[in-house]
Amino acid sequence: MGGVSSCCGPRRKNNYEPLLLENEREAVADLLQYLENRTTTNFFSGSPLAALTTLSFSDNVDLQRSAALAFAEITEKEVREVGRDTLDPVLYLLTSHDHEVQRAASAALGNLAVNAENKLLIVSLGGLEPLIRQMLSSNVEVQCNAVGCITNLATHDENKTQIAKSGALIPLTRLAKSKDMRVQRNATGALLNMTHSDENRQQLVSAGAIPVLVSLLNSPDTDVQYYCTTALSNIAVDGTNRKRLASSEPKLVQSLVQLMDSQSLKVQCQAALALRNLASDEKYQLEIVKFDGLKPLLRLLHSSYLPLILSAAACVRNVSIHPANESPIIDSGFLQPLIELLSFDENEEVQCHAISTLRNLAASSERNKGAIVEAGAVERIKELVLTVPLAVQSEMTACVAVLALSDDLKPQLLEMGICEVLIPLTNSSSVEVQGNSAAALGNLSSKAAEDYAPFNAVWNKPDGGLHAYLVRFLSSADITFQHIAVWTIVQLLEAEDDQLTNNIRSSPILMSSIRQLATSPPPSRGGRDLTQGSEGEDDYEDDGLDGEGEGEIATLARRILDLTEEGASGNEGSHFSHQPEPSGGGGNVGSLGSEHAALRASVHRALSGGH
Repeated sequence: MGGVSSCCGPRRKNNYEPLLLENEREAVADLLQYLENRTTTNFFSGSPLAALTTLSFSDNVDLQRSAALAFAEITEKEVREVGRDTLDPVLYLLTSHDHEVQRAASAALGNLAVNAENKLLIVSLGGLEPLIRQMLSSNVEVQCNAVGCITNLATHDENKTQIAKSGALIPLTRLAKSKDMRVQRNATGALLNMTHSDENRQQLVSAGAIPVLVSLLNSPDTDVQYYCTTALSNIAVDGTNRKRLASSEPKLVQSLVQLMDSQSLKVQCQAALALRNLASDEKYQLEIVKFDGLKPLLRLLHSSYLPLILSAAACVRNVSIHPANESPIIDSGFLQPLIELLSFDENEEVQCHAISTLRNLAASSERNKGAIVEAGAVERIKELVLTVPLAVQSEMTACVAVLALSDDLKPQLLEMGICEVLIPLTNSSSVEVQGNSAAALGNLSSKAAEDYAPFNAVWNKPDGGLHAYLVRFLSSADITFQHIAVWTIVQLLEAEDDQLTNNIRSSPILMSSIRQLATSPPPSRGGRDLTQGSEGEDDYEDDGLDGEGEGEIATLARRILDLTEEGASGNEGSHFSHQPEPSGGGGNVGSLGSEHAALRASVHRALSGGH
């Protein structure tokens, strides 16, 4: 957070009462001399600090005022780590009943609280209690400086829990509605600083902060807009809070959409990020489109400012998860800017958001798949996919796998030479990229076209070609990879292309692996007839069950032997398929390890086209 607003006025000339204690007289004289040489004087130790301490602990309010104002002026110009001997007199001044002493002392303490070590020491010495009392003051200047000090203290993670437990959140929330803009700015800044942990967010919600923050989105002050937008964005990270917002704040989305057109870049950015977090929920995905959020998001995507591009791309990606939003996003003109962002090598997160959005847009509609291919997405993917970071490769290969579900587009994708980049990626260092690339090849192999020449062209190249990939996956220790490979080979053989069939049949290592898999025992459990296909279910999908999965591999391997005339007859013309399963939510291909379940989850999402 930026600097807090100070409400410490000009130093007032003091008329000391005629009777002063001797040590007080000496302290006044010493302080005047030190102030004349302030540029060379260290007020945080030795005689200068002793003089200030004497005046601070005096019963004379005028002397206290002088000490408090001196501390405020000194710390305004110089902040350093200080010890208890400096903080004790300042904290004592906070307990004064005089508004001028309170105002200057809290200003000094707020200045010292810029230093990280001082933040912790102030709280440990009990500084929160007098600051809370000052927040409850009727004097606006005192309120302003007390809240500003707590704002600075709340930037240290170790202080946040103690601030929340101290009872400060309710007065902070009340002061966020102050008519004084300085108080309002400091209070909303403090509330923002308290939104960085789940526990503190829940305490803020309980203190009634949500309606206050939402109402202040319409503040004329850009700092207040920024603090409130960012605080709400952080609050919206939690699903329970999103539900609370949905039930109690019906105008939240409209306000945030309007703020994406703010004159302040930082407000625009935070508004888009707040909408991104809200769009984790279906209700908000629909509302952002309903309340015309796409137009400002498209404008932000065209920005030259990276934080704006990133926040807009992240928001659009979440909005695109809902199937009902696919066509509106495409029809609003997002395809070309999203495709351009695939080349945005300054930031791979931007690239990931862009390609994940394209994948989401392709999920539910043949029309949208065609529009994405027509816009040049596949050419751009083919150009970039071998050189982009692994996370981007994973998203790109998953997107191709979804596009390859379209029977109408398969010949076009094959003609573009997409297999030439998918095959090397089946040997990626990332199992996620391997699985997605293999899934894309499998989908392309199913009912690809009358002409299977593109598969013959890549049988031995690049990187050993389709042949090397199939051999590698057949011998994999992961049954999901084995499953993809045998299923793909069945699809290729059922195409009845003489050259492909001969390529498969004439490979000793390939056929040896197939024969080995075919001897596996059949599945122990009954269930679906794995050789009975149905219309529209010829694209690869793994059912995620280890026992049945191994049995299905054996069934498919025997089917391959039948089709290559090495096995028993009787299954001619049959097709293998799975019943489609619901895909996971989120729209991203998740992070994988080597475990079967995680890999299957990735392949499911890559293949099914679900969000």
